Amino acid sequence: MIEFIDVSKTFDSVCALRRMNLTIHRGMTTVLIGPSGCGKSTLLRLIIGLIRADSGTVAFDGARIAQENTLSLRTKMGYVIQEGGLFPHLTAQDNVTLMARYLKWDGGRIRQRIDELAGIVRLPVEDLDRFPAQLSGGQRQRVSLIRALMLDPEVLLLDEPLGSLDPMIRAELQTDLKAIFARLKRTVVLVTHDMGEAAFFGDAIVLIREGRIVQAGTVEALVRSPADPFVTRFINAQRNHLSEPGGERA
Repeated sequence: MIEFIDVSKTFDSVCALRRMNLTIHRGMTTVLIGPSGCGKSTLLRLIIGLIRADSGTVAFDGARIAQENTLSLRTKMGYVIQEGGLFPHLTAQDNVTLMARYLKWDGGRIRQRIDELAGIVRLPVEDLDRFPAQLSGGQRQRVSLIRALMLDPEVLLLDEPLGSLDPMIRAELQTDLKAIFARLKRTVVLVTHDMGEAAFFGDAIVLIREGRIVQAGTVEALVRSPADPFVTRFINAQRNHLSEPGGERA
């Protein structure tokens, strides 16, 4: 569904991606994991067209993502960033309906979609009348998820969406997110630096280091058949986040 073919990207003198080749398959949850600065978030920004590759091709359903089709492709993608990225001067409802209003959806269609999504993410509808600063971290992330799902996208991109939350709220949202992924059956690309979270969500895990893929596969494969000593070191450093090979959180 999404392909990276020999993709490289450099910021100033820092090489973020080095001839990256990766296929993200439809209907699966693919988790991008690795140390800070390894290139995980860069991959998401390339998919949604916020940045361009220096070389190589990023394709969506066989169409190269380029300046001329970025806006149309973005309506097929939902994007959630850490801490939500909500506009602070807009109410939660205005945040989530921004694109629908831009596309001139009628009021009834917008209201129906809001009610449907509020139920899916377990957010009381009345919370949508509040401003982001009046919401808890968990509530803001649920609002951000509604915004990402508003246009019924084919792909959901999540960039460390739970990283700033306290452990209890994070655990609750992890459970809810996994149920949402299973219910909606969308293609999901999730960035995290937490191996336990990767194991919990991922149908496929892509471990990245210094802009290169070290190993891609299931968590069992990474644990039992590491392709590089770095894979073992990375997993052992987070061993307390894993229970047994299979991926459930301890």
